[in-house]
Amino acid sequence: MLGSLLGHLDYFNITLLMLLESTVIPVPSELVVAPAAYYAAGGNLNVVLVVLVATIGADIGASINYVVARYVGRPVVYKFANSKLGHMCLLNEEKVKKSEEYFDKHGVAATLTGRLIPGIRHLISLPAGLTKMNYWKFLLYTTIGAGAWHAILAAMGWYLHSIVPEDKLNETIEKYNTYIIAGIIAVVAIVIVFFVVKHKKSKKRKDADNQC
Repeated sequence: MLGSLLGHLDYFNITLLMLLESTVIPVPSELVVAPAAYYAAGGNLNVVLVVLVATIGADIGASINYVVARYVGRPVVYKFANSKLGHMCLLNEEKVKKSEEYFDKHGVAATLTGRLIPGIRHLISLPAGLTKMNYWKFLLYTTIGAGAWHAILAAMGWYLHSIVPEDKLNETIEKYNTYIIAGIIAVVAIVIVFFVVKHKKSKKRKDADNQC
């Protein structure tokens, strides 16, 4: 089924695949959005709509994770992660713990920065739901993070259209993806530093106001 969807990238399939990728189904977003942008550069799709529908799909999938985690609770989430079905989805307890630790360390901003990190991206909505983070703030940060990731992938696909034949596309994307991930991790680090500095300044202001 996934192979068929990946082979026919229209707007509906892009939305559906990104919805699945943002739940627990192992769909590689780089092999969806980048090829779709590649085809858009050839005039078959609109690259802006590709990014838009991919982000809408990610929002829906992340919202499903958020709602499930919020209302079924941690024991059920971990039980699924350790189940045979969970393992078929390439999920396990260690991955869920890793996403929780990342969320605990970086707070609500993790729903934005986490969308850019492989291995964390599709799971960061679980700790957001478990901690009952405000849904609209969660959705805003998820949209920004997912939109940024999809825009990067779309830019790569658009660029590759002029230099790579279609039969070499996926192979080249996987090669470029390594460099993109390294760059994104650097960007995430900068964003985290920004939020930390902003939080410390806000805390100092509050402390100063309380002393007055």
